[in-house]
Amino acid sequence: MTYAQQGEIVPQRSSLYAVLDPVANAIAAVANRQYYVPFRFILLNEAEPNAFSMPGGNVYVTTALLSYLRNRDELAGVLCHEVNHDIHHDVYNVYQAAQRGAQPIAYERDAETNADRAGAYLCAKAGFNPWGMVWNMRHHRGAEQGWQRNAASDHPSDDQRLAALTALLTSDTATFGRFRDDIATAAPLPNARALAQSGYGGGNPTPYSMQYQSQYPPQYQSQYPAQYPAQYPSQYPAQYPSQYPAQYGPQTWSQSPQPMGPYPPPPLPACYPGC
Repeated sequence: MTYAQQGEIVPQRSSLYAVLDPVANAIAAVANRQYYVPFRFILLNEAEPNAFSMPGGNVYVTTALLSYLRNRDELAGVLCHEVNHDIHHDVYNVYQAAQRGAQPIAYERDAETNADRAGAYLCAKAGFNPWGMVWNMRHHRGAEQGWQRNAASDHPSDDQRLAALTALLTSDTATFGRFRDDIATAAPLPNARALAQSGYGGGNPTPYSMQYQSQYPPQYQSQYPAQYPAQYPSQYPAQYPSQYPAQYGPQTWSQSPQPMGPYPPPPLPACYPGC
């Protein structure tokens, strides 16, 4: 059953999109040039803070996560991370690893680290402070319980991610030197008021980093069966001509998330340094 069938998609008329869209649209303006369909950002009315992307450009953010994040840079960091999972075809690559008989967890952990790194460059290019990714991790650090650590075992620990991101942001001064590690400079999100006006609840305050396991759901093998190459032959670029924005117009995206794109996906585009 899809999110639309379950009634979990927050309609476009909701005031919550006034919180999400300004950040999401700025990121999409940069990221759309790196992917074969436009990105669309969809709110789900769920009680667990979470964000995830699916092949085909749909990025989902739960209302609980929107209530948990404190400023625009933290929200941008989440979106930039998820967008890069799609840009680098991480779900597909993990599936391919499983098909070869490899243990996918190593690929999943590498994908998370790479999405942090590439997400920092995307945030900077879109005009957001990439330190927002670090602030978000600091906010959650040390909150995990034992079972939650196991549940999120496909992710590097917050300490590892914090160390890697901090090293990146402090070493590449040409890209990140203009940004400060000062959360007081960040523009706050008007999320509390928007949630109150929208009628949607903020949900459980469990840190969303603990819920990342949904990025690689166990059922992905059934979503991408072994025979899909026959379904999507080599001429798939012709299925997605340059005019695809007209096919996926903004007037329909919130109600009808676009279908997953063809696989194997198009070649990776040029990326930021370190991607």
